[in-house]
Amino acid sequence: MPLEASLLEILACPACHAPLRQSAADAAEPELICTGETCGLAYPVRDDIPVLLIDEARRPA
Repeated sequence: MPLEASLLEILACPACHAPLRQSAADAAEPELICTGETCGLAYPVRDDIPVLLIDEARRPA
């Protein structure tokens, strides 16, 4: 289930404070991906709740 647009507007990456975007809708594990040029961390979404902890984020490939 996609997150509401109003929620995405106020969420920011805890590491660099850049806006976040949702991963592809057909992804098996939904994520919020940092749009920062140097950051790019991917934060998991569990039970429709974004987990915005840097320790839980996946590093970019």
